[in-house]
Amino acid sequence: MYIRRAISRLLPIGVAFLAALDGCAEDPLSVEVNHAQLAAATAATQSTVVPIPQQPGAEPVPTFIGRPATANPVFAPAIPQNRFLAPNGMSNIHDDSYMSDTYETGGPLGVAPQVFSAFLGTEEDWLALPISMGFDRYGRILLIALGDTRARLLLLNPSTLEVLASLPLPVSDAVGVIAGTYFYLDQLDRVVLPTATGQIWVVDLIGGWNRPQFNGRRAYDLTAVVGPGDEIGSVLPDFAGTLWAVTKQGTVATVNPHNGQVASVQLSDERIENSLAADETGGVFVVSDHALYRFDADKKGEPVITWREAYDRGTRRKPGQLSQGSGTTPTLMGRDFVAITDNADPYMHVLVYRRGAQVTGPRLTTSVPVFGANEGATDNSLVATDRSIVVENNYGYSGPEATSGGRATTPGLTRIDLDANGHGSVVWTSTERVPSLVTKASLANGLIYTYTKDPGPGTTDAWYFTAIDFRTGETVWKRLAGTGLLYNNHYSGLHLGRDGTMYVGVGGGVVALRDGP
Repeated sequence: MYIRRAISRLLPIGVAFLAALDGCAEDPLSVEVNHAQLAAATAATQSTVVPIPQQPGAEPVPTFIGRPATANPVFAPAIPQNRFLAPNGMSNIHDDSYMSDTYETGGPLGVAPQVFSAFLGTEEDWLALPISMGFDRYGRILLIALGDTRARLLLLNPSTLEVLASLPLPVSDAVGVIAGTYFYLDQLDRVVLPTATGQIWVVDLIGGWNRPQFNGRRAYDLTAVVGPGDEIGSVLPDFAGTLWAVTKQGTVATVNPHNGQVASVQLSDERIENSLAADETGGVFVVSDHALYRFDADKKGEPVITWREAYDRGTRRKPGQLSQGSGTTPTLMGRDFVAITDNADPYMHVLVYRRGAQVTGPRLTTSVPVFGANEGATDNSLVATDRSIVVENNYGYSGPEATSGGRATTPGLTRIDLDANGHGSVVWTSTERVPSLVTKASLANGLIYTYTKDPGPGTTDAWYFTAIDFRTGETVWKRLAGTGLLYNNHYSGLHLGRDGTMYVGVGGGVVALRDGP
């Protein structure tokens, strides 16, 4: 079936999840989808919000663990605002051009936290996985729901999760339904997304609050540089407004937003599985499965390799990674540094480089080993301020089957601090288990927000919103999000809305948490 060719290849959902969707799983422990519940949910009208179904027969688990937090702000320099993006924190999966995964705003403190969800599947296609979200000037949620046979751009009410507008996106048998996994919201609240057909779409949202609807404005054609079987993985503007796009098969392209002119560089025998970062000096940072790059645009707006730094890509694709190589989008720190992880064994390392176009001495300033021997891997970007890094361990997440039937992945989140010279040292390591979330930090609260899953009890799969103290690494509180496969986030990001509500995209749609009155 199509989902086996597309999603299992490009979003490796895993055999158990796919079999559960078919209703024919070979492993009875991994069948967590109640088809009667889903049928009832999909029979509802679009304007009716139906909660995501829970795991049938789940054992009782705690609803809340820990205590409410007291805000303890973390002070860090503000990330420069790219004027071609929506405000920082609202524009893309990693929050800003630096890909910092930090918010200056606050999130839930765990005070009488309320959880609510919306099943976004349809009768024809029950899977609806939003990887990324953006928030327009009204605070409404924009996301792309990835399904078995379709991909849809959706606009949601942030308070109720009601679907306000929907736009089907193109799919391709050759590539799959993946479209806009990495999209961004620009300064005019337009959605800029790569499609499965080798184009970049710019989609207007018109009609104000009362009658919103999507209206296609422009399409940039990149088919001349996107080869057969390839796809555009991500697109992002630099600080001058030029669009930069990367493809899975190693093409780095620029697009002139005024005339649509495309120029490109092809990396030799390298793949790009992550997004890119940009800074105010004109640098654009890309990591392939072999090396970290800085690109700059020349006078014609064409991409030029400014420098390349190879890293230890290891000898295997570890469980928890989409490729044999770094699983991180480059993260920019302050005015000087760029950070990634490698794929080395026995220990994975956090690597920090000087990112300037020209530097004196070695670019690599530190290489810090993290997690256990032969059990460290991450496929999510680092959370970073100008001097602190938080890295999570995704080792063991080979797909939803790895967290089904009571199973869990290898634990670990580690904070590393840099000195003025960029040398790093470990501050703390948490034993929380984060299978695949794009974790975030609220600087206003001093909390790390993530999404965790512990073993059992029994065959129960309980997923928790989790808040960790940024300074100490202590788990402050955990609030149950839901149970079962449809609450698996599968590489999606956690987002804070304009009012501080926390949202996570999951297999069944969106689950959210906000503090109570």
